[in-house]
Amino acid sequence: MRDRRAAEQAGRDGETRAAWYLRLRGWRILDRRVRTPAGEVDLVAKRGKLVAFVEVKARKTAAELDFAIDERRLARVAAAAEYLMPRYAADGEDIRVDVLLIAPGVKPRYIENAWIG
Repeated sequence: MRDRRAAEQAGRDGETRAAWYLRLRGWRILDRRVRTPAGEVDLVAKRGKLVAFVEVKARKTAAELDFAIDERRLARVAAAAEYLMPRYAADGEDIRVDVLLIAPGVKPRYIENAWIG
């Protein structure tokens, strides 16, 4: 149980760091940890007429980031984003699914338009 709580806290910390990273790059955070029947979206961010549904993966080492995301996880985020589009994206706004990979001591890796499905 302790390991589960530690992992949960590490995930929340990673999402907080990711939100600040995006804010510093001109994004406005619309929501965090949005649950849907299709899955969860870690961050919903907006910049101009673009709404991004962002999957955040925080790992202990930079080497672990290469294995943090896979097609199955991205498909789940994309399904949740599709479910959430009417709530966050107005007509005429673009949407996409992005990924933000975070580890201590390295620059965050931001992958735009990570899901093309």
